[in-house]
Amino acid sequence: SDEEEPATLEPPARMGRGKIEIKRIENTTNRQVTFCKRRNGLLKKAYELSVLCDADVALIVFSTRGRLYEYATNR
Repeated sequence: SDEEEPATLEPPARMGRGKIEIKRIENTTNRQVTFCKRRNGLLKKAYELSVLCDADVALIVFSTRGRLYEYATNR
């Protein structure tokens, strides 16, 4: 007799974000794409911090080519 095991009521496994190793990205193109995405995220977080906490925030980021990116609250 083929008896099936009773179904378990466990929730399906969730796909979370995988952890990445924090080390230099060797591929130049991938490194530039990552820089751009993370820079934008960092600027957004600086803005959110200033709004949510009514804080004065200043952020300066230089790319490998020496280009300046900045954020500062207006007060």
